[in-house]
Amino acid sequence: MIPEKPPQENVFHGSEELKEAHVPSFDKYRELYMKSVDNPDEFWGDVAKDFFWKTKHTGQFLDYNFDVTKGEIYIKCMEGASTNICYNLLDRNVHEKKLADKVAFFWSVCVCDFSRSMSISQLCPLRLPFIVASLSCGHRGVDAASRASESSSRSLERPGGLLSTNLWKASRRFSPKGFPVGRCIMLKHLSKEPEGILGSQSPPAKRPCPDLQVPWNPEVDLCWHALLRGVSDECEPEWCDSEDPLFILYTSGSTGKPKGVLHTVSGYMLYTATTFKVVFDHQPDDVYWCTADIGWITGHSYITYGPLANGATSVLFEGLPTYPDVSRMWEIVDKYNVTKFYTAPTAIRLLMKFGNEPVYKRSSLKVLGTVGEPINPEAWQWYYNVVGEKRCPIVDTFWQTETGGHVLTPLPAATPMKPGSATLPFFGVVPAILNESGEELEGPSEGYLVFKQPWPGVMRTVYGSHERFESTYFKKFPGYYVTGDGCRRDKDGYFWVTGRIDDMLNVSGHLLSTAEVESSLVEHEAVAEAAVVGRPHPVKGESLYCFVTLNDGVMYNSELEAELKKQVREKIGAIATPDYIQNAPGLPKTRSGKIMRRLLRKIACDERELGDVSTLADSTVVEQLFQNRCCTAV
Repeated sequence: MIPEKPPQENVFHGSEELKEAHVPSFDKYRELYMKSVDNPDEFWGDVAKDFFWKTKHTGQFLDYNFDVTKGEIYIKCMEGASTNICYNLLDRNVHEKKLADKVAFFWSVCVCDFSRSMSISQLCPLRLPFIVASLSCGHRGVDAASRASESSSRSLERPGGLLSTNLWKASRRFSPKGFPVGRCIMLKHLSKEPEGILGSQSPPAKRPCPDLQVPWNPEVDLCWHALLRGVSDECEPEWCDSEDPLFILYTSGSTGKPKGVLHTVSGYMLYTATTFKVVFDHQPDDVYWCTADIGWITGHSYITYGPLANGATSVLFEGLPTYPDVSRMWEIVDKYNVTKFYTAPTAIRLLMKFGNEPVYKRSSLKVLGTVGEPINPEAWQWYYNVVGEKRCPIVDTFWQTETGGHVLTPLPAATPMKPGSATLPFFGVVPAILNESGEELEGPSEGYLVFKQPWPGVMRTVYGSHERFESTYFKKFPGYYVTGDGCRRDKDGYFWVTGRIDDMLNVSGHLLSTAEVESSLVEHEAVAEAAVVGRPHPVKGESLYCFVTLNDGVMYNSELEAELKKQVREKIGAIATPDYIQNAPGLPKTRSGKIMRRLLRKIACDERELGDVSTLADSTVVEQLFQNRCCTAV
């Protein structure tokens, strides 16, 4: 479980300024953690007291079954209660907590150097489009048989703005249930005059927004700004049951087919509010900046729901971290006096390339965070030493779309940090490490990262396919939620996430299915079998390291290597082009025939400490692969 005492060696500590934190010490963290695990009803019940409930819950606060052998998998939080998440995030903050005039968002658009602040009360009449759209759905209740979609006329994928409408029109035809999307609501964005960004000059209804060079069908396309004209500020919330759906986000699966991860109202609200408050040690005078896209789970949990539930002031930045110059991120930090900063290791490694000189004026920073993938120790050290000036703790957060919020993470004032480690579990989260046979490993070990019980914010199902939900996350090891990630635990009890065990790689922020890359390789007539793993890359985060077993009589050479790279690139895309290809006469497999990708990752990284190999059928294969491993990118 949690070590009784924190590690003393090879660790970093938060600054003295954080001693008034919500969780001020390791002993306090351990006390609260044990309460959250031993008595979750009381722990989360105390959290729930900070929110408005139209009706109270009945029975057990958190009820669940994680074991497929005992029946259907389910998680229920506060069953019988009713509330409205938008009411708790906005209406209550305006009326009860008297935060109506507090800035909710500083909105900065770099391409025209436009910025605007939005108070919580200004959000209510729908003035910040995409966040408002999400909150509006929560305000009125959710029905996933979507008949309308929302897009923007331009986005900032590159300097000057990229016209995004054609791409959206190509992909918007059907909702997840297969219903035709009958309307596309278009936001006028990045027009010549700043007023156009906020839509203060609304065009006539059923006509395209001015200055938009986009295809326009008046029978289908509607202008956001025109629709808002004359809309009443009064709108009663829909009181939703605790387990009603809140939103569905799609995440890639091992077959490449996206999974619709479904989150529900009450549990997600409690968990995102609590993780945001504690992990970032949110204080009333903080200015918080998360650089994620609103459309992904990080944007949902830690730009929209978590911060607003705490009445936080956040920065919304649209643009690129290196445009118009490589100091752009730090200029924003300085402009808004950002105190808590949350970004991805990919962005950190990108900025590292330009050295220390562009990094300036960061005196306001108090806590730094990372998200999206494990951060390599070199990037962690640069982030800590240069950006944080050796005074800002780094909260290296591990979590997934499926978990709803942070599950492994340091707490700024409580947890001694180790570069590259997600450290210890958040409240209510009980991790374990399993071997290939599903046995729990104790002490220092490496294997599958799983969780033994739910927390309020965990996903409830895969939309439209509960069977897929059960088979993906609970069938492999009955009684456990299977993350799909590998993990090792060190002698101090700290967790180090090593990446996807089977099916996914994170390359420059793009999730790639290894199964899809393997299928592309095997389609070549020379290849009998293929296995793909990730290898750390100084900029991309992960690179693709491919092992190929050739058919009898086929010789491996540079010409074949080029053909294989071309085949993958043409079938999947340039981002999936292998960086390394190794000729593998055999692959390490268990006695039941499963490829041990954990060992392949060790080989790719030239790591000789293999951990548990008791299930390996032929150990000579591993040594041969070490001898033949690639040393340079192809």
